[in-house]
Amino acid sequence: MESQRASLSSETGSAMNFETLCDTASRRALAYEHQMKDLDARLSSDLSNARAIDTILRELIQGLKNTQRRSSLALTTAVPNTSTSLSEDLRVLNELEDDLPRVRTQVKDIRNIYDRGKGKAKDLVASLEWLNTPIPLRLRAIIFTSDAPVNKRWKVLFRTLFALIFLACIWISWITLRGAIRAHKQRLVWGERLMS
Repeated sequence: MESQRASLSSETGSAMNFETLCDTASRRALAYEHQMKDLDARLSSDLSNARAIDTILRELIQGLKNTQRRSSLALTTAVPNTSTSLSEDLRVLNELEDDLPRVRTQVKDIRNIYDRGKGKAKDLVASLEWLNTPIPLRLRAIIFTSDAPVNKRWKVLFRTLFALIFLACIWISWITLRGAIRAHKQRLVWGERLMS
């Protein structure tokens, strides 16, 4: 009996061991399953991120290739054209630098000609205004002012004539006034006899 008890106790001990072992194994399997699910979720997230990174990297590589192609095209076409254009521009600038003193001289000459033409135009306008001025106003300007646009000889001539005519008028007026006073004193009648 004892052997049966020992075998029974060994069977129950081993059954308990087995149950514990199964229980432990199932807990471990459950933990492993949770870990596998977590790992699967992380792997799918990482795979999605890796795909996004791969897409971005491919776009960047394609952009770099396009940029490299454009830059090599620019190096082969634009740089020589720019270099040629710059050398042409430098040549033109050197020509302009050589021509600049001549152009300055021409501009100065043109300015002088313009100023002289402007002065002549003013003189012509003044002459035209003078010619359109009525004769009495012209004579008054010649005789009484110094800014009349006529020659000095004409001014002297007209002023002398004016002085002579003015003196003659004063002399005639004086003679007339003297005769009138004498006629008044002698009680002569005007119109019947003239005084001599």
